[in-house]
Amino acid sequence: MKRDGLLPNSIPIFPLPGALLLPRAQLPLHIFEPRYLAMVEAALRDPARIIGMIQPDGSHQGAALHRIGCAGRITQFSETSDGRYMITLTGLSRFRMMAEVDGFTPFRRAEVDWTGFDADRQDPAADTQFDRPAFLKVLNRYLQARKLKADWEAFEKAEAELLINSLSMLLDFDPEDKQALLEAPCLRTRRETLIMLMEYKMRGGNAEGIVQ
Repeated sequence: MKRDGLLPNSIPIFPLPGALLLPRAQLPLHIFEPRYLAMVEAALRDPARIIGMIQPDGSHQGAALHRIGCAGRITQFSETSDGRYMITLTGLSRFRMMAEVDGFTPFRRAEVDWTGFDADRQDPAADTQFDRPAFLKVLNRYLQARKLKADWEAFEKAEAELLINSLSMLLDFDPEDKQALLEAPCLRTRRETLIMLMEYKMRGGNAEGIVQ
């Protein structure tokens, strides 16, 4: 049974530490493990073409997962000569994992609930308090500290949601930090969390020798 158009109640899930997908953003993935090759093939056979990205829960032993992930639709797909897949997931909506589904597939599946994430499936989010110059000033210091280059013209022109979500996905934060960005209830909160994480690293958190 499906609801909300193409959003099914049961989806394949891909636990990948540090790989963050957000609604309306795109995540390229290189698939080579046999179980995940099978996952992609199963997703492509389904008209919804959905895969749920989810973070392993580092606070627990074994195969524990966080409860909140983000589902994406396969919007680009190619196969290499040696059988690997290059895919792009476009974020559809966050979900809450209710229970894993027992079955005979080599990959994991879960029953999911989409309740509470309606805004993910609507128009792009707005951040009415977004101060772009102040945000880019922090970002510039962070990238300089990490010795990273950037397309500043693109940063200055990008819509707030695209800019904040893309940076949340791309910057080198720990998996638990990525989970905090995913669970941010609105774009403003995600921006504030992103700034906090950049400032934390510049003060030396997980990056010794970097100063603000």
